[in-house]
Amino acid sequence: MSKALVVFSGGQDSTTCLFWAKSKFDEVEAVAFDYGQKHRNELDVAAKIAKQAAVPLAIYPLNVLGQLSRNALTDSSLEVEAEKPADRPPNTLVEGRNMLFLTYAAILAKGKGISNLITGVGQADYSGYPDCRDEFIRSLNQTLNLSMDYQYQIHTPLMWKSKAEVWQLADELGVFDLVRVETLTCYNGVPGDGCGACPACKLRNNGLDTYLKIRATGDAKLP
Repeated sequence: MSKALVVFSGGQDSTTCLFWAKSKFDEVEAVAFDYGQKHRNELDVAAKIAKQAAVPLAIYPLNVLGQLSRNALTDSSLEVEAEKPADRPPNTLVEGRNMLFLTYAAILAKGKGISNLITGVGQADYSGYPDCRDEFIRSLNQTLNLSMDYQYQIHTPLMWKSKAEVWQLADELGVFDLVRVETLTCYNGVPGDGCGACPACKLRNNGLDTYLKIRATGDAKLP
């Protein structure tokens, strides 16, 4: 039987990936990380959604991340930047986060005999985060295979999708309403449509508006 482990946060992207995984693999598990994020109620949301999906979820602490570098997701003294700076990544970048998440997920997966790892990173709407790029994922995949002498495959079903296309995929998977109402993508910890002002909410809601307009025409296929 094919097995997969999803790196899960309870947000739009990882929730869509969770249900994508359920449509592709015989057995699916999920893992989430408490890295000291200010919007840590996402872990409660993740647990709720995983239960609804009948997917086992393990949550592990990685609180040291917030001590190694300053960022607006773990440092209460920093405000989330409303717009991405032109000359650098936004201050919501948590350095090394995806590399660490996938590395810990790989260690967990090997012990369970799982070779398929799934993450919701995407390069089309990646907000300037270098660890969301396809080049990075392919490099890390090779490194994990070599470092643990195990043949992993990292799946990135959203890599080349815009946010509107991510909404379309959720709709095709039959979880559009769940993703819209119950996920937490907002950097300020507001579920559903979120605060509407942070970069994560703007990206999510702009994609939703685009998809709803296209769906209203009766043609749910994006260009």
